[in-house]
Formats: sequence, C-alpha cells, structure tokens
Amino acid sequence: MSREPKAILFDMDGTILDWQSGMEECWLAACEAFCDGSYEPASLHEAIRARRTWFWDDAERARIGRLDLDEASRTIVRLAFADAALRDVALAERIADDYRALRWSAMAPYPGAIEALEALRSRGMPLALLTNGGAASQRRSIERFGLARYFDCIVVEGEFGCGKPDERVFRHALSAVRCDAEAAWMVGDSLEADIAPAVALGMHAVWVCAADADAAAGDVRPHRVVRGIAELL
Repeated sequence: MSREPKAILFDMDGTILDWQSGMEECWLAACEAFCDGSYEPASLHEAIRARRTWFWDDAERARIGRLDLDEASRTIVRLAFADAALRDVALAERIADDYRALRWSAMAPYPGAIEALEALRSRGMPLALLTNGGAASQRRSIERFGLARYFDCIVVEGEFGCGKPDERVFRHALSAVRCDAEAAWMVGDSLEADIAPAVALGMHAVWVCAADADAAAGDVRPHRVVRGIAELL
C-alpha cells in the first residue's frame, strides 16, 4: 500500500517524543543523589530495574500505572527497597520523585519529528494524536512541546476513558478527521498498542522501530517500518 494517505494518526511517546533515551542514567543518578549509606547505588539501580520489568510486564498493572506515572515510579522503588531489606519509605519516594523530575527534564522530540509534523501540516494533511496515559501528564507534554497546533484531534487515554489498543480510540480519531480507515495511516512504536489494532481496522500501519528492535519479530506485520517519522516525508 503506497498511496498517499488522506489522514495520519500518530502515537506520541516513543514516536514523536523520546521517552527512553537516558532512562537508566536518570535512575542511577537519582539513586546516587539520595544515597545515605544504607545502600549501594548501582545495586539499588539493579533492584529497581528488576521491579520495573515486573511492574510493566503485567498488562493490567501497566494500564493503571501509566495513568499516574509518579505513583507507579514510587511503587516500583518502594518494592525495590523491600527486596533489598530497606525500610525508609520516604527515602524510596524521594528517589522516585527525583527520577521523574530528571526524566521530564531529559525528554525531547526525536530529531526531525517536529519538522515532519510541520511539513505535513503545511500540506494540509489532517492529523490526529493518540496517546495513552494520564490526562495531566500527557497534556503537560503536549503543551511543553507545542504539539496541539499540529493536530485536528487529540485523544488522551485519561480523558477519553480508554486507551490503545481499544479500537474505539482509533474509530473516534478517524471520525474526527473524517477519514475512512482504509485511507488513513497509523504511525506508532508499539506493535501491540499501535500497529495491531490499525491493521485490524484496515489502516496502513507504519511502525517506528528502534534501531535495536527486530522488524521481523512477532506475529504483527506492519506495512512499513521506519526509524523515525522524518522518513515519512
């Protein structure tokens, strides 16, 4: 399917905004900043990494956690403290809050992402933004990077009442941009949340694939694979 789209739906985190780069560095920095001698920062970082994987690997925990990332991070560090036989809950929460502040400071659009949105907008392309997460946190990111001006429709999980991969999110956006699924593209980094439902609906699915990801892995088959949304131009 190579025809030009009549509308494009975009994911935000991991597609337009880089939310992964520097993650481990931020966790380690937070562990180091608040170290009171009761733990070794690198060891605590490993305990947090293990608990983070456990937390986000469960679909229901992930659904609830992404609606309040601050509390999700606190929960992860509290559990890591318990695993390490550390009892200072207040310290655990300070580490978590510092991590979230560092991540917020480090977040930035991917190279060429804003320019790609500007170019598509200048062509009159109808655009929609579909993002999972809490209303306050996602709107904060949208406002910080001035993303609202590029989109005719913005669907935030915490406002809409459900998130991707629920097909209602996609159908709502398609209706808002007045485009049939077959004439629209969905662009996102998650095979499960972005690509699979788009394929099921008959959309042209463009997977933004990290450099170390296997484009041939899994059962979901995108129509196109790119390393960044600038390639759409």
